[in-house]
Amino acid sequence: MSRPTHILRHEHRVIEQGLRALDGMCLTLKTGGSVPAEALAQMLDFIQNFADRFHHAKEENWFLPALKESGVLEEGGALAFLKKEHEMERHLLAELELATEEYRYGDSAAADNFVNAAVQFRDHLIGHMQQEEAMLFNLAEEMLDEPVKASLIQSFAQENARAGDGVTKRYEQLAEELERKWAV
Repeated sequence: MSRPTHILRHEHRVIEQGLRALDGMCLTLKTGGSVPAEALAQMLDFIQNFADRFHHAKEENWFLPALKESGVLEEGGALAFLKKEHEMERHLLAELELATEEYRYGDSAAADNFVNAAVQFRDHLIGHMQQEEAMLFNLAEEMLDEPVKASLIQSFAQENARAGDGVTKRYEQLAEELERKWAV
């Protein structure tokens, strides 16, 4: 049987593909090249919808509450820390969205603003995913019993269904395409 942590790790790998593409876009901009506004819009769509609304929804709506139910402390503990991390990512994502819009409309400092926002977002998200995998996923494997793990898998499937047919596959393909085109 698949594990909830395996599903979340897989999604992290997909997000990392997108982040490698984001790195390539930033390198192109830093070296004086241009990136089509449409490519930046695709990247933003991937981050907003797959990483935040899709992946983080599974963590916040199902995974973290299951850990809390199993006795992991929320206040002052790992769960509170990770929720704050998600809030910080949303703040950085808003900055990235603004920088993407500035770039689309040709603001003279837009490329630099985009690179700065993208690097901050990427660094934060990579560190966050590493912490989740090192801390939380291992804790979940030890603390959650098999019925809870099975329930989480079912809840994740419901989250996938709510997102719509083919959403997971579409974003996996988008991450792969962006990585193939932009990663260095």
